[in-house]
Amino acid sequence: MDPEKERASMVKHQLRRRGIADSRVLGAMGEVPREAFVPDANKKDAYADGALPLSHGQTISQPLMVAMSIEALQLEGDETVLEVGAGSGYQAAVLSRLVKKVYAIEIIPELVSHARRALDSLGIDNVEIICADGRKGWPDGAPYDGIVVAAAAEEVPPALVEQLKEGGRLVIPVGGRWGQSLQASRKRGGKLETAELCGVVFVPLVYGS
Repeated sequence: MDPEKERASMVKHQLRRRGIADSRVLGAMGEVPREAFVPDANKKDAYADGALPLSHGQTISQPLMVAMSIEALQLEGDETVLEVGAGSGYQAAVLSRLVKKVYAIEIIPELVSHARRALDSLGIDNVEIICADGRKGWPDGAPYDGIVVAAAAEEVPPALVEQLKEGGRLVIPVGGRWGQSLQASRKRGGKLETAELCGVVFVPLVYGS
């Protein structure tokens, strides 16, 4: 495996040719080594065109879904962003190249430890991984310029709307396991204006007790 060549191929064939146009997003995904976040058993498939399994029934999202979600945030570089469902830490690592600060919530302690190790190994210091219930957001870092959710919810958690800055953007897959849409919203007048981007299949958001 030549990771640099595989990353370049991923950007060209999986992202650019499928409509991802934001040069900053393409650049970040061409820089972050996805293999650093993939379990050892699946490293050979790090740049495969699909989701990859983690422990506890969780996954690393397909590269296209990561790029599409981040592109929909319309980031400029000085934002503070909340990620819900950090999983392996890969999406947080991509975001770290694009914004000032990332707060990333993951409810499964083993995945929190995995993500921290991977991020530390790359010297990424503007991501804070938090073990918490993503439905509740993270008030300590609010309000956020953008919020991206990497697991599907039946409906948008109210706490995320509350913690989103006026004019900020929220990207989240909404629906049941077999009927979901990726939604991009902007907060105006305290309410969300929402557009559906595409049909998707994400693992469900894991709730705390």
